[in-house]
Amino acid sequence: MIRAYRCDGTAELILPSAAPDKLDESILWIDLIQPDRTEERLMEGLLAMPLPTRDDLKDIEPSSRLYGDDHGVYMTASLICKADSNLPFLTDVAFILGGGRLVTVRYAEPRAFDLFIAGLGRSKGSFDTAEGMMAGLMETVADRTAEILEIAGARLDSLASEIFLDRRAAKTRPARQLEDKLLDIAGFQRLVSKTRDSLVSLSRLVGFVMSVEPMSRNAEALGLCQVVAQDLHSLSEHAAFVGSNIAFMLDASLGLINVEQNAIIKIFSIASVVFLPPTLVASIYGMNFKFMPELDWSLGYPLALIAMVLSAVIPFLFFRWKGWL
Repeated sequence: MIRAYRCDGTAELILPSAAPDKLDESILWIDLIQPDRTEERLMEGLLAMPLPTRDDLKDIEPSSRLYGDDHGVYMTASLICKADSNLPFLTDVAFILGGGRLVTVRYAEPRAFDLFIAGLGRSKGSFDTAEGMMAGLMETVADRTAEILEIAGARLDSLASEIFLDRRAAKTRPARQLEDKLLDIAGFQRLVSKTRDSLVSLSRLVGFVMSVEPMSRNAEALGLCQVVAQDLHSLSEHAAFVGSNIAFMLDASLGLINVEQNAIIKIFSIASVVFLPPTLVASIYGMNFKFMPELDWSLGYPLALIAMVLSAVIPFLFFRWKGWL
């Protein structure tokens, strides 16, 4: 699918079956969403420049992700998708500045694009150049990344309140609740990790685009890119802080699980020690030797019961006195 946008936010859909011979000069941004080979050839002909393919976007070499040639400036960044789902992922998006237009090629739909498109109509022509479109889109991507980190931080605070309970509430904690929370922590780790990867990619792209000639000649767009670069740096530090909190919560959860398991093992250990002496007494008087004088006692049975009870109570009281219980 190919959408063409003007500075006032109006858009038109370009179809291969009804493609124009020439693009309207008012079109500043062309967005290719999951284009097939026919759509790619069409836009290459209209723009008079080659477009990166899906395989080209996957190339991780710096020389393949950020470069310029006679046709324009080619940049590729990794943006986070499906951040609100359980399986967020990174998608590679190509940004091309050339011929007075911004061209984007993407095979997923990051929410930042929808937010920027929605804001174009309210901007009232603020982005009247391709460079301004690029800077504005980068600003929206940075804002969306900040939103993702804020949501992750708020959910982490809620998760922390569920993990770190007071002692009375911790005693009534449902079984295996902490083990279930480990999956939530792993999900947050995946989200923040991919967000940090995206921030690194975006920082490289913004640093590169500020140095190229089309952007350096546009003072307004260049100033906005500088603000975005500062925002990305701050977001990287914030992402590192959130990542350290996740690591702490993981270590603390594992520690609490170990404490609960040790408490269970402690109960079984004490129970075995308490019941061991009565078992010994019962075993002695359960032997079938012929000469056992206690077998002829009229009080032998109650005395054996008393001996078993005392052998259980005395170790229990001793453990309480030592503070082991």
